Amino acid sequence: MTQLTELHVNRKDFRSTQIVKQAIPVAGEGEVLVAIDKFGLTANNVSYALSGDAIGYWNFYPTDAEAAENHWGKVPVWACANVIESNSDEIAVGERLWGFFPMASHTTLKPGKVIAEQFFDTAEHRRQLPGLYNTYRRTQAEPAIAQQFENERCLLVPLFTTSYVLYDYLVYNQLFGAQQVIIGSVSSKTGFGLAKSLHDDPALNIKVVGITSAGNKDFVDHLNCCDQVIVYGEEDQIDNSLPTAYIDMSGNIQLTSTLHHHLGDNMVESAMVGASHWEAGGKMEQLPGAKPTFFFAPGHISTRDKEWGPGATMMKGMEHSIKLAVELKELMTVEWIKHPEDLQQIWLDLLDNKVSANRGLMVSLLNE
Repeated sequence: MTQLTELHVNRKDFRSTQIVKQAIPVAGEGEVLVAIDKFGLTANNVSYALSGDAIGYWNFYPTDAEAAENHWGKVPVWACANVIESNSDEIAVGERLWGFFPMASHTTLKPGKVIAEQFFDTAEHRRQLPGLYNTYRRTQAEPAIAQQFENERCLLVPLFTTSYVLYDYLVYNQLFGAQQVIIGSVSSKTGFGLAKSLHDDPALNIKVVGITSAGNKDFVDHLNCCDQVIVYGEEDQIDNSLPTAYIDMSGNIQLTSTLHHHLGDNMVESAMVGASHWEAGGKMEQLPGAKPTFFFAPGHISTRDKEWGPGATMMKGMEHSIKLAVELKELMTVEWIKHPEDLQQIWLDLLDNKVSANRGLMVSLLNE
């Protein structure tokens, strides 16, 4: 292959995309060039675009000056890649990596803080970005089971790791006194990962309520991860006499408002996480109960790492998420997307919430 292929998304209009083909970059001093042969695509990537400016997701793989001026950006994804050129003394050609990459066939990284299991990208433009996303796993140093489930790792492990961090956030805060947890857009992978983590913990005496679309209700029921599953529009079926924590994966401001007014002062925690219904966002009104706040996973990870030791939270999350991914992988059908035009279309489908919960979208642009 003699060229790089990547997808750019317009930062001002997520439905506007362009396929860019150009010469494969050369690894600079201390850098490695990698070929990205697979990446997962989920509604979580829509959330990355939506919060790209606030959290800095657009900054991991910046476009050139002309493209940036025209609002083009690169949405990051979780992917596997092979090192095909190395100017690093510590990373060899042929190494297999897993981590945060662009929707592309190739990219360069600048390894630093290298240990047997991982390294950090120490490129200047990434130094102020959350370290969680600058970490690249050297998969040959990992247990065999981690190497056997690459697709699940790209699709589920990052989301289930977030599920674990959310689960631990609730446990760490003693559920904020809640006797019930509501999960908006529970059919999202992060949503049902959290639901299952809560539901399957015998130490928690908690009612788990999931909200989803009519089309995904059977899927969620089959997961056996909720005590109650309701569809949008039926929020009045939720018991409003119980102290409740709400974890919102949908980004739907109207849904948040409906639940807060239904529960009143019994809404003891309201955390905004995802944006599967991103166009239903908007300005948040003054609401009864706990004030909705944006959940920033690296913040809680930092809190826990001070207690458990550096990297301990992510290691616990990784172990938890791999176990959960293996348990649930049969419920997901993996589909391969290998043409840029098909990637453009499936991106639109994700934006329009048209991708059913049991579809696992894996993409490769390497052979274009």
